[in-house]
Amino acid sequence: MFNLCWADEGGFPAGDRGAAYGDGLFETIRMHGDQGVLLSRHLDRMVRDAGRLGIPVSLTALRKACAAATSRYAGRFMTGGASCDWVLKLTLTRGEGGRGYRPGSGIRPTLMVSAGSMPEAPLPSGVAADFSRVPLMVNPLLVGIKSLNRLEQVMAAREIEGELFEVIMSDTAGNLVEGTRTNLLLKVPGGWVTPPVKSLAVAGVLRQWVLERLRARGEYVEERAMGIGDVLGSHCQGLYLLNSVIGVVPVRSLAGQDLPGDGGLATIFNPLELLE
Repeated sequence: MFNLCWADEGGFPAGDRGAAYGDGLFETIRMHGDQGVLLSRHLDRMVRDAGRLGIPVSLTALRKACAAATSRYAGRFMTGGASCDWVLKLTLTRGEGGRGYRPGSGIRPTLMVSAGSMPEAPLPSGVAADFSRVPLMVNPLLVGIKSLNRLEQVMAAREIEGELFEVIMSDTAGNLVEGTRTNLLLKVPGGWVTPPVKSLAVAGVLRQWVLERLRARGEYVEERAMGIGDVLGSHCQGLYLLNSVIGVVPVRSLAGQDLPGDGGLATIFNPLELLE
């Protein structure tokens, strides 16, 4: 199904199309011991979006690779004999073959597997964010796919300095889209607002899970364009950054302006309750 490679044994082959052209996609999964947070959703997304790119991969093969990864890596992330959180990264590329942009025939995909420590947890009281000067332009054919083409996010992330935790990117029309590594959720009177999937570079698995839970609780969620006035205006009751590794993060200040806090999401996300 694919050539399985381990990052701690070397990088991609020199002719791999993922390294040469960004011809692939990836998932980063929060792990606890040998279990993953929202693991099924991550793997389902990889299979679905790989299909959109024309890269064949099966859910069964990915699950076997994850089992091999936990056997290889989980023991490295323990303290006092107890399991700790760590991050599993799966990078799937079209593989080697084809000079230039056009892929060759009969290419076998490559799956690169790596593991890393959890990033530093943000303060529970909230983080500081700002607006990015880098526009985010999403190709309609690639909407929502966590592809290897992330240059806009790389450029925007260079703006994160000092106490800033994240910068929020806008499209060419000035609508807020997402952070460099996070999706957005805004609390307003009567419900919640989030940018629509059709505008997103990455449709996060935590974003979808949170929206489903809010709706299941009977709360109103509107997916629509979000402007600067929405987050800095009087109707803002709280802004949250969503990422399946770092969780639900409240924004306490945006572009130097203090934002109100809201406890509506304080108990909705417990990663230890979402392990598979």
